Amino acid sequence: MVYLLKFGASWVLPPGIFILALFVLSWWLFKKRGEKRAAALLFALTFAFYLLCTGFVAEKTMGWLESAYQPPEQASGDVIIMLGGGAYSDTPDVDGTGTLCASPASRLLTAVRLQRQLGVPILLSGGQVYEDTGAEAKIAKRVLMSLGVPEEKILTETKSINTSQNARFSAEILRENGLSHPILVTSAFHMKRSVLNFQKQGVAVEPFPTDYLVAHHPVFHYTKLRPQTEALLDNVTVLQETLRTFVTRYIE
Repeated sequence: MVYLLKFGASWVLPPGIFILALFVLSWWLFKKRGEKRAAALLFALTFAFYLLCTGFVAEKTMGWLESAYQPPEQASGDVIIMLGGGAYSDTPDVDGTGTLCASPASRLLTAVRLQRQLGVPILLSGGQVYEDTGAEAKIAKRVLMSLGVPEEKILTETKSINTSQNARFSAEILRENGLSHPILVTSAFHMKRSVLNFQKQGVAVEPFPTDYLVAHHPVFHYTKLRPQTEALLDNVTVLQETLRTFVTRYIE
């Protein structure tokens, strides 16, 4: 009963209510106005939009993107690079002000566990993207130190505002510090493009993807056919990453 209620509720809230309205409009165009071509086109576009809003499709597309790299069974390197992914400068935290967004916070957990395992420094890469966002590397450094990582084991790159700059400025710091075998930590959906950007800087990284958004072996349930904003966001992320990877590879 719980799952059935969830399924039904999704059709009276956005985006489900809009999908229903567009299906009704396509039916009205076909039955009442005789606009068969317009009705067919609207129905096809609405159905495509509906599919993008389902967890069933999001699991397939995001799963494909996240499977580009797998974490090594035994990581090895002389530095861990953690890429930023958003921060807030004025939000309260346990030991100060400023917090990381969900994805970089997940990346940080992986980075600090690897650091404790390997004893190598962590290079935090990420600047302040917008006026009202946080300086990512600086906030991450404060969090790492509160988790017990020694300050001398933390390097910061605070100028970058996108993945291309993450790679370029991080490569400079690696060369300055004589580091040549970096382990790259970022979200699994972001790893393919990140590796490519570092390759363009002449840096071979060992990918350690984290922050997975979908299961490796999903099991079908009918509720995954309900329209959800989360599923739409995942599919948009896949489309964005695919486009940005294409631009990085062939245009930049």
